[in-house]
Amino acid sequence: MPLDAIHDFNRQLLTDLPHQRFEHEPILDYATDERVKARLGWQAEFSKTLFLKFKDGRFALLLTHRDGRLDSKAVKAALGAKPSICTTDEMQTEIGCLPGAVCPFLPRADIPLLVDPVLMNHHAFTWTPGHPEQTFLLETTHLAGLLARLPCDVSYLPAP
Repeated sequence: MPLDAIHDFNRQLLTDLPHQRFEHEPILDYATDERVKARLGWQAEFSKTLFLKFKDGRFALLLTHRDGRLDSKAVKAALGAKPSICTTDEMQTEIGCLPGAVCPFLPRADIPLLVDPVLMNHHAFTWTPGHPEQTFLLETTHLAGLLARLPCDVSYLPAP
C-alpha cells in the first residue's frame, strides 16, 4: 500500500477532529522521537503500533503506548489466536509501512485494530500517518471518534 494512500486516509479520518500535524526529519527510532518532541514542544505521549500475524494467515495491528509490549495472552483473548510480530519484509509487503513508522489507522477492512487501554491514561498521543517525516497529534478524548470512522473491526485489549 503506498504511503501517500495511508497519509491521505489519515487526513480524512481527522476531518472535523481537533488535531495537530507536524513536519520534521524522518522518525524511525525512539532517539529521533525524543529530539523532535523536545524541539517542537509536543505535549503528548508517543504511541507504538505493532503489526501482528497469526498462523491462520490473518493480520492485526496493535496500538499501544511507546513503552507497551506485546501481551500475547491478551491478544489471544481478543482475537482467538496467539500472535507473533511480523518481520520487516512481511510488514512492508502487506501494508507498505516502514519499520519504526507503522501507522495504526489503515484504509483496510481486513486488518483489525486492537487498542491497548493504557493509551487512554494519557492526555494526547502521536502517531506516524504513513510518511515518517510527519506526525499527527490527537487528544485521547477524540480517539473513540476516530476509531468509529475506521473500516476495520476495532477492539480494546482487556485491562491488565
